[in-house]
Amino acid sequence: MFLPPMRSLAASATSLVSALTLAVLPAVPAAAAPASVPVSAAPASALRAAAPVATLVGVRASHHPGLDRVVFEFRGPLPARRSAGYVSRLIADGSGATIPVAGDAILALRFERAIGHDGSGASTHGPARETFALPGVLQVVRAGDFEAVLSFGIGLARKAPYRVYTLTRPSRVVVDIRTPHRTVPVGVHFLDSRRYHAGREPYTRAVRRPVVAPATARGALQRLFAGPTRAEYAAGLRFVASGATGFRSVVVRGGVAHVRLTGAVGSGGSAFTVADEIMPTLKRLPGVHWVKIYDARGRTEHPAGRSDSIPESLEP
Repeated sequence: MFLPPMRSLAASATSLVSALTLAVLPAVPAAAAPASVPVSAAPASALRAAAPVATLVGVRASHHPGLDRVVFEFRGPLPARRSAGYVSRLIADGSGATIPVAGDAILALRFERAIGHDGSGASTHGPARETFALPGVLQVVRAGDFEAVLSFGIGLARKAPYRVYTLTRPSRVVVDIRTPHRTVPVGVHFLDSRRYHAGREPYTRAVRRPVVAPATARGALQRLFAGPTRAEYAAGLRFVASGATGFRSVVVRGGVAHVRLTGAVGSGGSAFTVADEIMPTLKRLPGVHWVKIYDARGRTEHPAGRSDSIPESLEP
């Protein structure tokens, strides 16, 4: 199954927050897939009539010397209250479900008196989940848009100090996340849907990602499960998850990378699976010659020896 990157939109114990511009509230975790994100039943016009409400019109991220910057731009006023904080998992507003977010840390953000949809319920800011190829920021994921409260999670390669502040003309909430770690470039392999449908091998295409050293195998898989960027998706790249929601561990020993997946892993009868992306991604790393992939219960067809292996569930 081809999974499009669900797109739109994770430091330290003491966050550097501007006291002049940021009203700090207890961090409330949030984020969800587009289909499960609750949208306020009240029309946007009714919310605006009650009090000034900020409308989110854009989310973007970029790298600057020493930091990654995520900008939330609003039409109208700034959100009345803003809060940010690290969470162990991202929770969808309304449903309470856990939302998968790529990365080793999740920074949760909450905006009150703010909406991200128009009168028909359509998003005003773009996709609900978006991937970025930055040193620290992997993904920005929307957690909820309910009763004039917007929530997001930022998936990060590592937990790091951050600063939140506001700007006007236009109204913006800016999150600067430090990137003190050293990164190295790696190639992450996604399905090239155009080559696949034309029957032209190889079916994968590598894209470059910055990965925190020395744990390059873990970093490469984080980037793989984050999926392609918006531009890469437009160029035909897809992440085939085969039911995997992520990976529990990756251990390299004796030239063999052992990858333990999470989720209900299965091929669905397809000849191309997540294994066809994991293996070329890891085998390009120094010291990795073979890859053994395990399902969530720790099963693989050939657990012993120096050889490749996949779980039976990933067979066509």
